[in-house]
This record gives sequence, C-alpha cells and structure tokens, in this order.
Amino acid sequence: MIELLRRFGGKFRRYMVIGPACKLIEVIFDLLTPLVIAQMIDEGIGAHDVSAVVHYGMVLAAMAVIGISFTLVCQKMAALTSQGMGTDIRGALYQHINKLSYAELDRFGTPSLITRITNDVNQVQLAVALGVRMLIRWPFLAVGSMVAALAIDLKLGMIFLICTPAIGLVFWFVMARCIPYYRQLQAKLDRIALICREGLSGARVVRAFVREGHERERFAQAADDQANTAIAVGKLSSILNPVTFLVMNLGVCAILWVGGIQVNVGDLTQGQVMAFVNYMTQTLTSIVYVANLVVVFTKASASASRINEVLNCVPSISDESNQPVALPKPGNVAPVPALSLSHVSFSFGAGAANAVNDVTLELPLGKTLGIIGGTGSGKSTLVSLIPRLYDASAGRVSVMGADVRTWPLDQLRRVVATVPQRASLVSGTIRSNLTWRDEAATDEELWAALDMAQASEFVHNKPQGLDAPVEAGGKNFSGGQRQRLTIARALVGSPQVLIMDDSASALDFKTDAALRHAIRERSVRGAAEGGLPLTTVIVSQRVSTVRDADMICVLDHGSVAGLGTHDGLYASCQLYREICQSQLRREELEGQQGSTTPTSAPTAPASVCAKEDC
Repeated sequence: MIELLRRFGGKFRRYMVIGPACKLIEVIFDLLTPLVIAQMIDEGIGAHDVSAVVHYGMVLAAMAVIGISFTLVCQKMAALTSQGMGTDIRGALYQHINKLSYAELDRFGTPSLITRITNDVNQVQLAVALGVRMLIRWPFLAVGSMVAALAIDLKLGMIFLICTPAIGLVFWFVMARCIPYYRQLQAKLDRIALICREGLSGARVVRAFVREGHERERFAQAADDQANTAIAVGKLSSILNPVTFLVMNLGVCAILWVGGIQVNVGDLTQGQVMAFVNYMTQTLTSIVYVANLVVVFTKASASASRINEVLNCVPSISDESNQPVALPKPGNVAPVPALSLSHVSFSFGAGAANAVNDVTLELPLGKTLGIIGGTGSGKSTLVSLIPRLYDASAGRVSVMGADVRTWPLDQLRRVVATVPQRASLVSGTIRSNLTWRDEAATDEELWAALDMAQASEFVHNKPQGLDAPVEAGGKNFSGGQRQRLTIARALVGSPQVLIMDDSASALDFKTDAALRHAIRERSVRGAAEGGLPLTTVIVSQRVSTVRDADMICVLDHGSVAGLGTHDGLYASCQLYREICQSQLRREELEGQQGSTTPTSAPTAPASVCAKEDC
C-alpha cells in the first residue's frame, strides 16, 4: 500500500494534508462537546437556569455547524484523492498490461488481470478514502478522550486502563486469524471471474453440448467456496463489535457506580460524570472503528500487493534502445529476404518441452509461405515469433534482414500485419475497427482493403456502410464475416508482411481462393508500382489453401517435417502426402501422382524433408 501511495499519491499530497487537518479540527470540537454538556448540566439544568441551557445549547449548535463544515471539506478531499488515485492506478495498470508480452499475459491470466484492475483497485480506493477521512479521526479521538477523562478524575481513569487493553486483546485475536482469509478471498474471486468468462464467452458451445447444468454446478462450487471463506472471516469479524460493546458497557456501568459514589461525597459533579461517560464511549467506539479500519486496510494491502505484482512485472520483450530499421529499397530487393528463421526454438517456460524446435527457413520478398501441420504442431506459435509476440528461446528471427529484437515494436508491427486465428472485433463501427493500423486511412483505402478481403459485398449491403455498428466481439456478424473484416483490418496501412494464422477457416473454398488471388495481385501490383511486394505467410490445415504457395513448411510436433513446394513435398514427405490424401479428391490425387512420377535420370531433390519416414 505504501508503494502505491509513493507512486501515485504525489499530486494528491495537498489533499491528503488538507483533509486530515479538517478532520482534526472536527475531532477537537468532538472532544470539547462533553465539556460543554457538563457545563450545561452543572450550570443550567442543575441550577434550573434556562438562559445557561440556551447559551450552552447555542454553543453546541455553533460547534456542530463548524464541525460539519470542516467534515464536508474533508469528504471532498477524500473523494478527490481516492477517485484520482484510483483512476491513475487503473490507467497505469491498463497501460502496463498492454506493454506485457504474451508470456506475462499467459502467466497472470485474463480473469486475474480483470479482477486486479477492477475489484483490487476498488479496495485500494476505499482504503485511501477512509485513510483521509478516518485515519486521523478515530485514533486521535480515542487518545484525546482518554487524556480528557484522566484530566477529569484519575481514579475513574483507571477504568480506561483496564477496558482498553481488554479490547486490544480481542482485536489482536480476531485480526490475526482474519488476515490470511482476506488474501484467499481475492484469489477465489479470480477463480469466479475465470469461470464467468469461460461460461459467457462459450455460451453457444455450452448450450450446444447441453452443459448448462455442469456449468451452473461449477460456478456454484466456486461461489460456495468463496462464500464459505467470506462467512468464516465474517464469523471471526462478528466477534469484534459485540465483545467490544460488552466491555464498553461494563466500563460505563463501572463509571456510573464509582462516579455516583464520588458525586454523593462531593468529589465530582453530575456533569463531570456525564462527560466521563461520553469520553468513555468515544474512546471505546473509536477503538471499534479503528478495528474496522484495520480490516479495510488489510484487504487493501492484499489488493495493493496484487496490483504491485503487475506493475513491477518487467516485460520480457522491450524495444527501449532500438533504433528504426531502414527498409530495403524497392530497386534492390533481391539480396534481402523478407523472413529468415535460423535454428529457432521456443518453449512456454523453463523445463517445458519445445513448442517450436530448431526451425530454419528463408522466404524472399513478395513470396508466399504456407505452414501446415496437425493440431498442436506449433504453427501459431511459430508465426507469433515473427511480429515478436513471443521471443524465441533460441535461434534468430529476422524480418527484412534485421533481427526482430533490434526493431522498434511499433515499426515491426506496422511492417508485419497479423490476422489472428480467432477473429476479434471490438464494439464500435466497421470503420473504427478497420482503422486500427492507420487512423488516417481514407474511405478509398478502406474499401480497397475490403475488396481484397472479399468483404466489400456484405459491407455495401449494410445501410450505414462503413459506419455500420459492430457489437462487442463482432457478435452481429457471422464467423466468416468476422474473419474477412479482420483480414481487411490487417491490409489497411500497406503492410510489407501479412501473416494469416488460419484466419480463413470459416470461409468457403471459393471465397478462400478469391482472397488468395487478390493478395497475390496486391503483391504484384505493389512491385509494379515501385513499392515493396507483399510477402505472405499463410497458416492453414487445408491443403488447398497452401498448395499454391512458393514454399510450404510442414510442421510435426514443432519440428520441420518437410520444406519445399507442393509437388516436391507430395513426392518426398510422407506426412504431407497423408494430409493431401485425407483432403484432396481422387482425381486430384491421380493427377498429382502422374505429375510426380520419377524419371530414370537422377534429379536434385525438390524439397528438404527432416522426417525419417519422408
């Protein structure tokens, strides 16, 4: 908590001084109030003097008005501080989370990050607000009341010295057992958020498999687990108030008993006894509120540690010292490969098996690389290394002849456009989604991208065209429409490298073929117009999608099983041949076999195959 105050409390320092100062003035009036009441009793009520009662009543009213005025100022200072700090913390968290690489995001998990940026920040905001408003009030009121009571009568003051340690002992007993529970509560909220996110985002799948009952039971178990922890800590916390007020009331009874005797012998007045009771009540009530403040600060401390864990997480991918990379000139593009991977390996953690293992390939500018393989073969992981979403554990990944670690991330991801496997749109309009890469893109450029992505037809059919609304996640579009819009979004801004990570899986074969034809035309047109040709990387499980690629990489459990053209791989790589035989029609296979019949003359191998049975 202290670390957050140091980091975000600087510009609110004056509020954190003015607020407690105003609260201190209010406390001073609260401490004077029992003395004024004592005078009213002794000089007014006891002497049957109405004017004295009215006089002291007016003094109490004036003190109340002044106290309320300072309270309102303190409340405003607390609101400005807590809301301002909460806003700054959320902003810093969101900004920092967006700097984290996929590795850190995988480690924290989306539900946990959402809980930290919402619930945990709320806990810190509450603690800051109560700190400004109450942290001075209750301790100062308790100490001040005790000092004032001892000043009235030392013998009755001994009752304070007995009651206060008793309450402190109860407080220590309860809080020592509550603190571990508060840390558990936040972790169990993460679990509930995870189940909610999975159930809501996958609602269609849940209903398709009639798993509503299972999901309800899973949520109920997580909610009950969290509720049981909350009930356990609630039971412990519930001891505080009854025991504290029991001790307080016993103390009041003792004061009245001993004070009554002293009034009879003339050592104390009735007003002084009432003032002593008021101070006793203020002291013990203050201790109760201090206990409640400690509960709030304990929760906030647990939340603050979770927030600091994210803020102190150093991104594993950084580009702070990287200088802009000079792109190859269009007239001299031959010597520079668009993509180059040299003995690249990657794993998702220390000790984990390699998801990508010793991959080496080189793709010239303007060419197309197709990547194919079974589920879990490492296709998506491999292409995520190109825009540096992950850093390779070993080896070197280069774009336009420069290691991706030397690129500024903004420049690298403008040069390399990625269409993710899962089509993701955000709420807004089609235009607002398409202009992510280039906010200044003209309508003509947007329509050109839509044309290439085979999406212009259904966008034209929308009454509002480019300004048609997009719901959260693009739920008002079909799967194929979402994919085409995400492809169009990647094409806006004229990238030099386009990565399509199985992003045409929801398209029919005709639309898929038209899309690839349009991208090839874009590459040829770019080179003809004096610019850099578009280099394309296509990840797919369809042979028909990658068969026309200039180079095909066949992956098997993260390793290269074959590398070459379609014809060469069909002749030399058994894994690729098996994939073809499972997808292509008999006529296509017969034609393929005829075209790959070996001749008597020895020829150079058409492809490289690393798999033993190829």
